[in-house]
Amino acid sequence: MTTRSTRRQFVQRTALGGAAALALPSLASAATRLSQADSKTLTISNWPLYIDLDEKTKRHPSLDAFTKKTGIKVKYLEDVNDNNSFFGKVREPLRRGQSIDRDIMVLTDWMAARLVRLGWVEKLDRAKIPNSKNLQPGLAHPSWDPKREYSLPWLTFMAGIGYDPKRVGYEITSVDQLLTDRKLRGKVTLLSELPETTGLVMLSNGDDPTKVTAASFDRAIRKIQKALDGGQIRQFTGNDYAPLLAKGDVLAAFAWSGDVAQLQIDKPGLAFAIPAAGGILLSDNMLIPKKGNVALASEFMNFVYDPAVSAGIVDYVAYPGPVLGIEQVLAKTDPKVLANRLIFPDAKTRARLRSYDPVAADNKGYKEKFQALVGA
Repeated sequence: MTTRSTRRQFVQRTALGGAAALALPSLASAATRLSQADSKTLTISNWPLYIDLDEKTKRHPSLDAFTKKTGIKVKYLEDVNDNNSFFGKVREPLRRGQSIDRDIMVLTDWMAARLVRLGWVEKLDRAKIPNSKNLQPGLAHPSWDPKREYSLPWLTFMAGIGYDPKRVGYEITSVDQLLTDRKLRGKVTLLSELPETTGLVMLSNGDDPTKVTAASFDRAIRKIQKALDGGQIRQFTGNDYAPLLAKGDVLAAFAWSGDVAQLQIDKPGLAFAIPAAGGILLSDNMLIPKKGNVALASEFMNFVYDPAVSAGIVDYVAYPGPVLGIEQVLAKTDPKVLANRLIFPDAKTRARLRSYDPVAADNKGYKEKFQALVGA
């Protein structure tokens, strides 16, 4: 079987080659409202390769089912390549109170928090989303949207440690092993994403990434700097650690669960570990931008929170889903996938996962300090 690229693998390639082809269309006419003829068309901006796909027809079964059930057409755009670049494209029209010709956009926790804080998103019509009762309780009350008035998770992902047990020769259970074991010197990569990397290091320090302080952030930065100065860290990466890990050029890496799940198709010996001190759990969230069609967007959110629909998306994309009941569906449709703990972490693993303080993730001073490390 050919390994499907994950969202981040696709993003990395397009960043190097064809990112311009995925530029947001229609923003030049962002003030234009939906015409009557378009009133039953829902426009969604999402990350590439982040929804189920029929490999033969190249159509999205879940979207076709939604249109068949509701009569609402979907214009589905894979144009969220990076949280910051997408924000840069929509910032000015949203700041001016204009439409961006989107009804749903899918963004990661900290960026979703920024848009909620700025008041640039519409409230969901919860009366049209009865299936929101299926949201996993642990995701129901993020600090930036405690009542989920403005957002619902699309999918979730874990940050932990990816490594090759055969090449390393032992089990990795802690961040400190990556940062201090001389056997791994020069064969370790950390992520260039602030929440994941500083969050994992904070947990290893006994600090709480859900409530970041200047002191806890600086402790994490000093620890990373020491490992960097000692030659322990090879580089900071996006998802480009994945081929290095698969080839053995890197022995251990801060990694995303979905990437390792995909690598394991061809490299089943690779492992993904949530450190004993804990891992980081993040979500990509559906939001309705100002001037978006709240009724259509809310109806779509209700549809994808049907466990049968969510199960199909999760089964294809290989990222953990936010909807209760998908295990029961997949027990009938694809029971083997239930054994994959990267998609369905057990209760013990879930108990060790922590979110990252969204205000800290968007703190200018913290970002400058972290970027100084990444660019060193």
